[in-house]
Amino acid sequence: MGGTLLIAFPLLPRRHPVPLAAGKDEHVVDAFLKVGKIRNGDCILTIAVPLCEMGQGITTLVAQIVADEAGADWRKVAVEAAPISPAYADPVLSARWAPLWMPAFASLGEDADGTLARLHAERGPLMITADGTALAAFEAPLRAAGAALRAMMAQAAADKWGVGWEECDTKDSFVTHGRKRLSFGQLLDAAVDYDPPAVPVLRAEPPREAPGQFPEGAPARRPRLDLPAKVDGSFTFAADVRLPGMVFAAIAHGPQGSSVLSSYDKQAAAAVRGLVTVVKARRWLAAVATGWHAADKAVRAMEPRFTADGPIADSEKVLVALDKALTKGDPQRLMAEGDPDVLLARPSLTARYDIDAAFHAPLETASATARMRHGKLELWIATQAPERARRAAARAAGVGRADVIVYPMHAGGSFDARLDVRIAAQVATICRIVGKPVQLTYSRWQEALAGIPRTPLSAQLDGAISPDKTRVLGWRTRLAVPATALESGARLLDGWGVGQALDLQDRADPLACEGAMPLYRIPEKAVDQVPLSLRQPTARFRGQAHGYTAFLTESFIDELAHAAGKEPLSFRVGMLEGEPRVVACLQGAGRLAQWGGGIEASGQGIAFHQMTLPTGSGATARGLIAVVATARAEAGVVRVERLSAYVDIGRIVNMAIARQQIEGGLMFGLAHAVGGSSGYAKGRPIAARLAQLGLPLLADCPKVDIAFADSNEDPFDPGELGMVAVAPAIANALFSATGVRFRRLPLISEGF
Repeated sequence: MGGTLLIAFPLLPRRHPVPLAAGKDEHVVDAFLKVGKIRNGDCILTIAVPLCEMGQGITTLVAQIVADEAGADWRKVAVEAAPISPAYADPVLSARWAPLWMPAFASLGEDADGTLARLHAERGPLMITADGTALAAFEAPLRAAGAALRAMMAQAAADKWGVGWEECDTKDSFVTHGRKRLSFGQLLDAAVDYDPPAVPVLRAEPPREAPGQFPEGAPARRPRLDLPAKVDGSFTFAADVRLPGMVFAAIAHGPQGSSVLSSYDKQAAAAVRGLVTVVKARRWLAAVATGWHAADKAVRAMEPRFTADGPIADSEKVLVALDKALTKGDPQRLMAEGDPDVLLARPSLTARYDIDAAFHAPLETASATARMRHGKLELWIATQAPERARRAAARAAGVGRADVIVYPMHAGGSFDARLDVRIAAQVATICRIVGKPVQLTYSRWQEALAGIPRTPLSAQLDGAISPDKTRVLGWRTRLAVPATALESGARLLDGWGVGQALDLQDRADPLACEGAMPLYRIPEKAVDQVPLSLRQPTARFRGQAHGYTAFLTESFIDELAHAAGKEPLSFRVGMLEGEPRVVACLQGAGRLAQWGGGIEASGQGIAFHQMTLPTGSGATARGLIAVVATARAEAGVVRVERLSAYVDIGRIVNMAIARQQIEGGLMFGLAHAVGGSSGYAKGRPIAARLAQLGLPLLADCPKVDIAFADSNEDPFDPGELGMVAVAPAIANALFSATGVRFRRLPLISEGF
């Protein structure tokens, strides 16, 4: 079975060997599944996970889909990281990112079931954990893997019993037929000789957990596989890797932007006990020692200096550029329904919003380990893009891609920070020079200095209210924002350098403005972008553009409701004809929070947002969330007392993970509503330590209420959805509490 071939897609047949390797007493079922016996005769399922585990529970979700379809005992399920292979290419992400890899003809590649998207995904191979495409891309092949094993086991049992295998069922790793039953372990040796049907025979219902069956606090039907190891501390993150003879490296980067190493005091490092060597590159300096703290001490002792060879991040210059672009720039219309310009010649209301750069600040800083043996470079790294990390390491080490073996590690958080693969090249360079296994780990300061933040931007929103003040007739969003999606895409997909990718910033970029078109039934509405070059690098970030466009839209719709003298929730509902799912979300959040109308001094604010994901052949998955925040201003500090969220993510595969993701997203949204940002002065972040970012402490976390819609719609990944509506809900709550509008992220204490 190990020689089975996969057909990539029918129009351009390309066959790939199954990438999994069978160990002793193991048998490969397909690219996602292998089975084997252990000493007591039990059959263990090992499921390949082609995605980066960053705390979001994707390993559990992937394993659950296979196990449920196969009818396996959850206690007899294991996981391993999938190797880099076209078998795990993600056509849904390929289609979603068509504007990045084929900007001139993006429409030709935007169908996930189309030939171009699949061909691009396989050629990469595009194995990237991003944009919540996991379920859309992999649920079907994962179910097929489970169905194949179920069919093989059922055929083996049916032959023993003299019945039709279609009459058999599986549960808890047993095949049953009436009162007869045989375990997977008893059947495995015979089952591997059977071929599953060419067309998978799936269970009648896809995996689904109804919210009503799993209320908050109820035991999870499928407990997380990684939880026990995380509780006892044995879970292995990237920085936990240890190899015989390994040395440790610390690094110093230049200021954010384009800078080169100009001088350093190598003799100062020589005085540090445990120093092995110093490695210099054009844009960084590293010290290698027998322990990381010694390496860090050595690199700091050398006091490296850098000089600019291009633009250096500077927040004052960014603010000037944004203001100039917003007030005097030439806008480009990206999206429109009708033409609101005539209607908005004299708008009923105009408001400006400003959003600062946001830092990822994951708990675990970047870490990677490299070892060169027998002409092969081995790389242990926590990355959302293992193939891109492999390419970067191969170039740095001077070997071919086929000679780089990547062992994907679990990440202690990311929020898209681990899409940056520069550390792979750095550790490969150090390993090549040192000739020993080496682990490079960024300090918290270096993580902040080298990490590329979410883009800052400015926006102006104009609205025209109907004469009866019941609805909005005209809407225009004008965004002064660089082409941040194109820029980060060029670095990730094409391997461009940080400075080189800056040249793309002044282009039109619809992905950078995604979510800015309001869902509300407004006859004339449009979104304009004023592209500009900030000359400061920008990156992808949890929530992507929705993280700021939701703030703009839902803050302004609240302002329009107040200008019209209307209650904010009913004002929204009045413009949602034909959108029952949206109305249900808003009303559901209102019930959860005991919505009082957002009246003056109530301290309540409401916000809604929708995210969509085209999944192929014209189908689109939708994720909807409505949030009610209860907040107040106290001594110049924002205090959020309660967050109530009603969420519709369609069919839910694992309720516990869905709830965890929404809870985590709400807290992440809170963190970036009140903090998480920093300016730059001469390329250095003004706030870099976690304690300086204004992030909420445990004592600052509010009471959280979450309810889910009971739905059979296509499932939507909740990982980014949870954070997008929090900031506008808090801003609207602060207006009801104080009478002051908060139009800047992070929310500041203006008017206190």
